[in-house]
Amino acid sequence: MAGNSQRRGRRLTPKAGAPKGSGGKNRDALVGRGRTLPADERPWHKAYSGTEKLPQRTAWKQEKERRTAADEGRTPKIGKPGTKDTTWGRGGGRGVPGGKGDGRGKPGRGGPRVAPGRKANPAKDAPELLVGRNPVLESLRAHVPATALYVAQGIDIDDRVNEIVRTAADRGIALLEVSRAELDRMTGGVLHQGIGLQVPPFAYEPFEDLVAVALEQAAPLLVALDGVTDPRNLGAVIRSAAAFGAQGVFVPERRAAGITATAWRTSAGAAARVPVAQVTNLTRSLKACKDAGFVVVGLDADGETDLYDLEAAVGPLVVVVGSEGRGLSRLVGETCDLTVRVPMVSDVESLNASVAAAVTLAEVTRRRATEG
Repeated sequence: MAGNSQRRGRRLTPKAGAPKGSGGKNRDALVGRGRTLPADERPWHKAYSGTEKLPQRTAWKQEKERRTAADEGRTPKIGKPGTKDTTWGRGGGRGVPGGKGDGRGKPGRGGPRVAPGRKANPAKDAPELLVGRNPVLESLRAHVPATALYVAQGIDIDDRVNEIVRTAADRGIALLEVSRAELDRMTGGVLHQGIGLQVPPFAYEPFEDLVAVALEQAAPLLVALDGVTDPRNLGAVIRSAAAFGAQGVFVPERRAAGITATAWRTSAGAAARVPVAQVTNLTRSLKACKDAGFVVVGLDADGETDLYDLEAAVGPLVVVVGSEGRGLSRLVGETCDLTVRVPMVSDVESLNASVAAAVTLAEVTRRRATEG
């Protein structure tokens, strides 16, 4: 009788043992991710006890745990917000502007602590980082306000980099050399070409002040954007507003583009000269303009009035530009005193939002110059 070594289906190779180390075959994915933050340092965890602002979702989780614990007669398992310092040093110092050193010659950082390799969710009013050699160079040429220039260590130097560094130094912008890994973390993995320009949060003008200043002019002219979500279109509209004498631009706070680094660059610096306001309710703001004596006209491919027949152009005027896809929203369209179409001789359905705004503002300026 044959032994086990002679039986059919016998194993010819030894059994594979368990993989060594934590994580098995996926352990390489953890390399460079840094330590996992404890529960009391995670803003999204109910045990969060940090000094940063408590997120609304986390506050809801903690309140739910309190009610559940009260019903079960036990101590709630939640954190104590404000009891654990979860920020790095703030205030003046060395290294990153706004941060302070750690006493050992290393720059400090501002903001919540996150594990290395992970990008923190930026606050709404946090500075933005504009990356890429051409965008950074164009922004500096357009005199976009900037607070710091980040340059990756070992970057390949070319004419653009030389001009970027020279321009930043001439304008007194802080030059900071960081590792490529740190710049990757700051940009969230976006292709940055070893260059990043920090742009401060934009200072919006109060809407009431925007209207008041416009009414002080001989020919009041404002531009409103309804649901324009592309910051490049917003920047282009601001540039046109500056070119054709508009006193300001206002946009909705929600579901619309704000003044980002991209909008700054597209406006070619005009955002520094034209006041921009954010409004909570665009329809209500347009009604306020009408009460102040403005005529509100909306741009619409199927508008009732031809642009070249717009007699209201010589008086106080608000030009409303619709979104790239759907145009004017229903409520905004109903609020407008009249809708205006740009005459076209081809079969093109509609113009880009910023192009339509530029054509309209140019015609308003021409008519005012002719009849003025």
